[in-house]
Amino acid sequence: MALEKEQAKPSEDSKPSAETQMAQGTPTTAPNPSWFTPKRLLVIFCVINLINYLDRGAIASNGVNGSQGTCTKSGTCTSGSGIQGEFNLSNFEDGVLSSAFMVGLLVASPIFASLAKSVNPFRLIGVGLSVWTLAVVGCGFSFDFWSITICRMLVGVGEASFISLAAPFIDDNAPAAQKTAWLAIFYMCIPTGYALGYVYGGLVGSNFIWRLAFWIEAALMLPFAILGFVMKPLQLKGFAPAESIKALAEVETAASEVQEAAVGNDGAASTEEKFWDKNSCKPATVKVATKISNQVARFMIDLKVLLLEKVYVVNVLGYIAYNFVIGAYSYWGPKAGKNIYNMSDADLIFGGITVVCGILGTVAGGFVLDFMTNTISNAFKLLSVTTFIGAVFCFSAFCFKSMYAFLAFFAVGELLVFATQGPVNYICLHSVKPSMRPLSMAISTVAIHIFGDVPSSPLVGVLQDYVNNWRETALILTVILFPAAGIWFIGVFMRSVDRFDEESEHQVIATDRTSRTPLLEGKMAQTTLSTA
Repeated sequence: MALEKEQAKPSEDSKPSAETQMAQGTPTTAPNPSWFTPKRLLVIFCVINLINYLDRGAIASNGVNGSQGTCTKSGTCTSGSGIQGEFNLSNFEDGVLSSAFMVGLLVASPIFASLAKSVNPFRLIGVGLSVWTLAVVGCGFSFDFWSITICRMLVGVGEASFISLAAPFIDDNAPAAQKTAWLAIFYMCIPTGYALGYVYGGLVGSNFIWRLAFWIEAALMLPFAILGFVMKPLQLKGFAPAESIKALAEVETAASEVQEAAVGNDGAASTEEKFWDKNSCKPATVKVATKISNQVARFMIDLKVLLLEKVYVVNVLGYIAYNFVIGAYSYWGPKAGKNIYNMSDADLIFGGITVVCGILGTVAGGFVLDFMTNTISNAFKLLSVTTFIGAVFCFSAFCFKSMYAFLAFFAVGELLVFATQGPVNYICLHSVKPSMRPLSMAISTVAIHIFGDVPSSPLVGVLQDYVNNWRETALILTVILFPAAGIWFIGVFMRSVDRFDEESEHQVIATDRTSRTPLLEGKMAQTTLSTA
């Protein structure tokens, strides 16, 4: 019996090679992609996101942003503080400064999303975080309005890679019944980071110099930038591994060379032509230009496909109106509260409200949708209801003269409004096929910023300069939340299909599937193999 078992057991030599398995279409054993577990991945991405928004909150805080210099009728003048005071910025210029990083974000997001099809997304995140770190250091060394504006643009370039690619990684590895909850935990870092940024910027700006706030942020982000290069890369669902893409490119190149050789009139002419190709700059230039042209053409095709997804478009339109208000709230909130209600510690008060309501609201929104069953239709229902009721509370808050009544109503309003973060990004990820998810997140980011919080901060600054009444300005701004709720309500009645498991153009070779196995599935597969 023992001999029979030994004979039945295949030897190492009899096992088919990896090349044979590839040729036969048999999946090879999925290698462990890295030391990451799904929860570790979530924690690391949450910390990075927190630092990103800590920076946004810090530059909006009264401690770092500061205030303009003032002069009395008698001619007594007091110097301003922070960035606004040191660079003598008007409210409009100050608003432009808050939106400057969006320019880099908008330009770079589609580029990083397109590169994800040919370069490992995890490495792209490392590149982006490196640019972010250097740009934030530059903010601390800026010497006038234009120098800090350019540095803020580069901050946006660095953040673009992370914003476009982090959510698909999380969605890949989250348990099926908790996908919205995991996304909510990730996006919870937006209000939390803003809030901590208010407090952090206020403390650093008041007790030290405002420049120090940026240098500390860079030191916090540096380890994660390095991590993006030293860790073994992960793969995204819907994308072929970099090795497969490279191998395919080599095959195509070899085929084209054979074809070119066959076209020659005779052997000597072909040899001479080949020699000229290798020693001339023209063919190399043409090759690079062709690659860029193909990349642009592919991007335009993908963009057209994305914009034909009606569910996705409606979701993003509602998100634009929502972000127009939230972006202005986040930047002008402390200053408005200080002027309307004479808050002595506006940074701390707004920071405290935002961090508590942001955490509770964002996480609650994700868990509620999972409890309802995370579908696109249910997500639209949750978005429209919470945004409408939240808008009512926020509008009512600014009508009160009592600071305590304002804080109570505004807190409830923020709690409801922040419940949208998980559901809205769930729709962005699940209304398109897997290979389109980085682009869907990039275009969503571009749209909500270029039409949302990029124009809202300077426009609110212009409005305030005109009416010179922060209460009226806040009420006018809050009204825009109602159209956002209405647009999302339309989505409830649209035909929607969850396309998360839809096959993509890269899912051709069986080995691609194993190489792209998410962490969670990879762990289960290894457990099954070891048991067998």
